[in-house]
Amino acid sequence: MNKRVPAQDFINRELSLLAFNERVLAQAEDAALPLLERLRFLCIASSNLDEFFEVRVAGLKAQMRLNPTHADVDGLPANQALKQVATRAHLLVARQYALLNETLLPLLGQEGVDLKLAANWNEAVGAWAREYFQREILPVLTPIGLDPAHPFPRVLNKSLNFAVELGGHDAFGRKSGVAIVQAPRALPRLIPLPGELSDQPFGIVMLTTIMQAYVSELFAGMEVHGCHPFRVTRNSDLFVDDEEITNLRVALQGELPQRHYGDAVRLEIADTCSEAIAQLLQREFALEPGDVYRVAGPVNLVRLIQMPDMIARPDLKFPAFQPALPSEIRKANVKGADLFRTIAKRDILVHHPYQSFLPVLDFLQAAATDPDVVAIKQTIYRTGSDSALMQSLLQAARTGKEVTVVVELMARFDEETNINWASKLEEVGAHVVYGVVGHKTHAKMVLVVRRERTRDGTPVLRRYAHLGTGNYHSGTARIYTDFGLFTADDDLCSDVHEVFQQLTGLGSAKKMKCIWESPFSMHGNTIAAIRREAVLAAAGRPARIMARMNSLLEPGVIQELYAASNAGVKIDLIIRGVCTLRPGVKGLSENITVRSIVGRFLEHSRIFYFRNDGADDVFLSSADWMDRNFFRRIEVAFPIKEARLKKRVIDEGLRVHLKDNSLAWVMDSDGVYRRKRHGRVRFSGQQSLLDQAATPPV
Repeated sequence: MNKRVPAQDFINRELSLLAFNERVLAQAEDAALPLLERLRFLCIASSNLDEFFEVRVAGLKAQMRLNPTHADVDGLPANQALKQVATRAHLLVARQYALLNETLLPLLGQEGVDLKLAANWNEAVGAWAREYFQREILPVLTPIGLDPAHPFPRVLNKSLNFAVELGGHDAFGRKSGVAIVQAPRALPRLIPLPGELSDQPFGIVMLTTIMQAYVSELFAGMEVHGCHPFRVTRNSDLFVDDEEITNLRVALQGELPQRHYGDAVRLEIADTCSEAIAQLLQREFALEPGDVYRVAGPVNLVRLIQMPDMIARPDLKFPAFQPALPSEIRKANVKGADLFRTIAKRDILVHHPYQSFLPVLDFLQAAATDPDVVAIKQTIYRTGSDSALMQSLLQAARTGKEVTVVVELMARFDEETNINWASKLEEVGAHVVYGVVGHKTHAKMVLVVRRERTRDGTPVLRRYAHLGTGNYHSGTARIYTDFGLFTADDDLCSDVHEVFQQLTGLGSAKKMKCIWESPFSMHGNTIAAIRREAVLAAAGRPARIMARMNSLLEPGVIQELYAASNAGVKIDLIIRGVCTLRPGVKGLSENITVRSIVGRFLEHSRIFYFRNDGADDVFLSSADWMDRNFFRRIEVAFPIKEARLKKRVIDEGLRVHLKDNSLAWVMDSDGVYRRKRHGRVRFSGQQSLLDQAATPPV
């Protein structure tokens, strides 16, 4: 066993996550990108920051209450980490609003897109806005004047609210200096301005602007001295006691409503907010001064993500593209029973979003309608509220097929959607289970059992599987990069069957034939594969590791990668988000490179490559190299066996991004990412794959 790596050789997790968000924001700052896509990246960065506060900052604050000097493997105590996070987050937020106000909005104005502020309204626009307020907004508002009979209302997580400063007395003679007005979530945040009133092709007014202009109509006879929008972000982690619950779905249904009212972790207020109101809100939400973010614009930038879809300007967006079909399916327009016969001949690899998600939907639809299919088993982590795939499962269950669905109810922020699907599946007779309490089911698997006959007419049950690195979600399949494998390989299908047996039944874990599984064998097999490369390198033989994932955090794996580097193994890591390993440190990691690809598509595939003395072992997986994925989740890593498909995964999933000098950010030993400089020829891995998909081989 290698000696323990000292704390200074790890990068802090929270700071690494903020660094990823800075890379996303850099996309919004990139003048080479289409203008509306830059706005979209700005909103994505803001959405990422919301989740960062809801989960990671909330966790740091919880740790502060328990033990403020507790440090993770990087050695940074929680209290110091929180200070550094706050400093960096404030700089990031200031950078976001400067970009919006000084660059994006002026450029949008030049292109005929006008986000109209009240100061720029003429008389006609003001009259329209007032009529809209009275017709669409006023009837659903409930102003609450703060006094002993009206305490401060409960404020939903991330909801839009207004603190109104008042003077004078109301009809009952009451004098209240402050009222709170909550904007119902049903109200649209962006409202198109009628064409005849706009001097630009696209005029848009924010709900916030209209409410601030006419909020006085809620307080007849009183003086309105100020109307200040604010938003509070809360701890959104759910707590379910594994030892106390008897029904996970019922427990979650009781817990979900409380998510909206967790402890406050951040307060966003307009930079024009009075100090008195700022102090009142800070006290009300029990926050420190560093938790208050004064912003020069909308308190929720995420809402602006609707704008690109409201603006009919294709020239200001990424060019549209049509995902290709795999050649095995495209040549014969394979569907239904023919799809199973095609998979039986050889494995089919699909690379989303460059290749269509349609074959996955067709696979499930074929299984649902084929009379020879007797059983379907599937895991569901995220699938969306409107899912053709789930409709196929419902159809299959209605027609009497054995349908088993492992629904992960603890998929963060998708709990309610998954509960709804679980209920619908149970209503039509499907077997619905929720995996293993304490271990999220994160593996992406479908198993189809079909009744067939051999050449001599003997009846036999044959299994077909789909395994993937991404969720069964048609929406994200258009913007997330993922691999999927269709296979009838006996060993792979047998292993998938065994995983489903573990999830639905009871018994000890059996040794898998070829799949690595968490929490049983994946960590050990990963360590063994890294050590094997180190042994080969030490013996003077070629040794190579290439790995791609969302996050690299697990200390044991990092320790082994450091040891392999010292043994002479060349290691290239493509880590989109958090990476706590330090590359390029002499005597520790000088043979390791770390890069992050941030572009049009969200890099989501997990790929593990080990040269293994020329065997070229390639695994695709649902798992990152994190503690939770190795030890607290049900995950699988599955091998790519056919040489032609191995080459595709290596070329399309690894080498193309190692060549990238356009979207790649390279990390140095201090954890700082620098954009890869263009050579003589600019090369984008994502664009190269798009070009290949647009001209598939005949």
